[in-house]
This record gives sequence, structure tokens and C-alpha cells, in this order.
Amino acid sequence: MKKILDLSLYLILDPIRCHDITGMLATTRLAIDNGVTLVQLRAGHEWKKRQCYEAAAAIKQLLLTYSIPLIINDHVDIALAVDADGLHIGQCDLPPKIARRLLGKHKWLGLSVSNQQQLMDVPLNIIDYVGIGPIFPTHSKADADPACGLIMLRQLVTLKQCPAVAIGGINSTNAVDVISTGVDGIAVISAICGTPDPAKATRQLSQQIHLGRQYLDQSHLSNKEKGR
Repeated sequence: MKKILDLSLYLILDPIRCHDITGMLATTRLAIDNGVTLVQLRAGHEWKKRQCYEAAAAIKQLLLTYSIPLIINDHVDIALAVDADGLHIGQCDLPPKIARRLLGKHKWLGLSVSNQQQLMDVPLNIIDYVGIGPIFPTHSKADADPACGLIMLRQLVTLKQCPAVAIGGINSTNAVDVISTGVDGIAVISAICGTPDPAKATRQLSQQIHLGRQYLDQSHLSNKEKGR
């Protein structure tokens, strides 16, 4: 039986913002030491397969010492080659059924969704979690869908039937609002990668997640009291 995946603070590594493999490793180490719970490698489009593999292998080795899962974006062959803990796919990538068949039943499989129809179509017997977004406009992904905003995120969270992480334009100035929708965690790229102080940036995000969950708990308590 798989352990519960902690989506609280999901770091997506960007090789351009981190400059190279060495930069990604340094960013990963600092981020994990300061609150990141899950790491994904999203290789650049200009990367050759060998570069993807070498980066994934190095990151996997680092994460083993922390018992933090590594998720590979899109490339199931790289995920299998380095024995990553899971794979994340988008709506235009391999169909979930095929990705699961290749990946095996004991690995994590995530799927990106951006609207209610996509969320309702998630095959719950195949997918372990969904990534909802982009929540806000983002420059980290050139082909990103239009931002859905907090109102739609809140609606989608009430409909989800599996764990969900929010992604897209999230940083320390809006993380509280995102977490207070009830989503299980936030995924970030530029809020950590390429910042002057990744450790400080991660700590700030962790604090905002904590505050957001406190706000959510208080809201639930207040609603219960009103219903008495």
C-alpha cells in the first residue's frame, strides 16, 4: 500500500531558472531543508533525452537521502529509467490509461486539469492526484491554459474526488488565499527556482501554507457554530 502523498509544497524544478543540473540540485537541497514536500522535474523543451536522464538521476539520488518523492513530468521513459516515484501528465500527453500501464501500479500518477469537465473526467482508478491550474497568469509555461482564478478553484475543490494541488502564478503574496480554498497544496516554480534566496522563499511559502490552513480551520469552525 502506497504512503499518502504530501502535496503541501510541491516544487517543480525549472532548469532554465536554476541554470543547470548543479543549480537544480542546490535549489532542491535548500528547498527540502526549508519545507518542500515533493519535487518534480520538468525538463526544458530544448533538452536532449540524455540531459533529462542525467538530471533526473542526480535529483533522485539526492532525494533518497531525504525520503522525498521525485515526480517526472511527461517523460515516462525517464521516470522508469531512474526509478522515479511517479509521473505527471497533462491533457495532451499520454492517455492516463496508457501512462499507468507503462508506469506500473505502485507509482504515483498525477494529471493536470483546468476546468470542471476535465476534473469530472479524471479516471479515479488510475490517477492519484490532480494539478489544478493555472490559478493566476504565469510565464513558467508557454502553452498554459487561461488562468481560472480563486473563485473557480474553490468550486473545483468542492467537486474533486482525489487529492489536488494548485499551480500557476502562486507565490508568497497569494498562497494564503489559495490554500484557504481547501486545496491540498500548492505547486510552485518561479516562487523558489531562480530566486536570490531559495531557502528564505521556501520558508515564506511554508508559513503562508500554515496560515492558510489556520484560516480554513477557523472558517469551518465558524460555519459549524452558525449551523447549531
